[in-house]
Amino acid sequence: MTDTIFALATPAGRGAVAVMRLSGPSTAEVLTSLGAPDLVPRRASLCRLCDGNGQEIDQALVLRFAAPHSFTGEDLAELHLHGGRAVVEAVTERLLELGLRLAEPGEFTRRAFVNGKLDLTQAEAVADLIEAETLAQRNQALRQLEGALSRRYDDWRDRLIQVLAMLEAAVDFPDEELPEDVARRALPDIDHLLADIGQALTDAQRGERVRDGFRIALTGAPNAGKSSLFNALVGRDAAIVTPIAGTTRDIIEASLVLGGRKVLIADTAGLRDTDDVIEAEGVSRARAWAAGADLTLLLVPVDEAAPDQIDQTWLIRTKADLADDPSALSVTTGQGMDALRQRITDAVIEATTGDDFPAATQARHRHRLVEAQAHLRRARDTLTDDSAAPELAAEDVRLAIRALEAITGRVDVESILDVIFSSFCIGK
Repeated sequence: MTDTIFALATPAGRGAVAVMRLSGPSTAEVLTSLGAPDLVPRRASLCRLCDGNGQEIDQALVLRFAAPHSFTGEDLAELHLHGGRAVVEAVTERLLELGLRLAEPGEFTRRAFVNGKLDLTQAEAVADLIEAETLAQRNQALRQLEGALSRRYDDWRDRLIQVLAMLEAAVDFPDEELPEDVARRALPDIDHLLADIGQALTDAQRGERVRDGFRIALTGAPNAGKSSLFNALVGRDAAIVTPIAGTTRDIIEASLVLGGRKVLIADTAGLRDTDDVIEAEGVSRARAWAAGADLTLLLVPVDEAAPDQIDQTWLIRTKADLADDPSALSVTTGQGMDALRQRITDAVIEATTGDDFPAATQARHRHRLVEAQAHLRRARDTLTDDSAAPELAAEDVRLAIRALEAITGRVDVESILDVIFSSFCIGK
């Protein structure tokens, strides 16, 4: 990358300090033009920054990081400016005059990836860490940034390379003094890797739940108390509550933190048959949201018959004031609310806690693991067939390796780089 980029790394608006980042080959030259020449790398220096006419813009702390020992792997600098809008705009104008361009979203981290400072899973962890709202999200992102995912995938890749070596030996050196069953000797290793990947896929939802939030759907017939419970759980009047059936016609979502985990809870339209086109669409959306939820709470007033329960659904009796039922819930009096909140918290913690770091934290990882699993299963089936040639199994193992390498960004990443880094904030 031959151009030099810059961006504000702190939020826009007035503040005590605004940090402007620069990265690229002309960084040192630009610093000299600003009035900060010959800076010692990794040492903060107080500098008088000037515009093209020599007029002072600001007194700022300036840090320079020389390539390759920087976040991006390029010459990089940070200008710690006073956070007034006039200062930031003046520095921006001067940098544009000097030929720099504004960075695109995620471009600093993308350069770090291209220059080998981070792999793709670590780059994704940078974005996750910025977006982290809970302790669990922060810890998971930090572990991923430290390379926990990379080490696991690299270990699987190395083991598959050993498998591939055995299969290639059977293909390329059939006349050498090799054991007749050299190809079949790869079967135990393939089985072990299939077991590891299978366990990873079983556990994949845990990482995604921590990252994206544990999803809870409130369902039930109209006027079952869904909106009232929704407001009570989120701690504000987020949903309209009226005695009119069918008030809620669309999905209303809100996030909260329970047990240090992010929870996304949805108030849904009342489930009933209706000729109203708008309400019918709301019911359809309610069913779809509930189908993808990690937990569904089915609310039924205490004076109504309860339907049969289904998997992943909790039956919650509401409107305890209608009957003398200590097991029912009352949002009005608070009866049962603490117990329900604790029960939900326990369920969230159980679903997002494991003995080991999850092997997938995003859907992209899970899809590649499924791809690798399919190739390895095909390789195993080939090797257990006496009439099959080992070169077919070798090709499937090679494809499984590529699937794992795509997760960390060793291969086949150009098609997804724009998608991944476009979700970053500018300046990171």
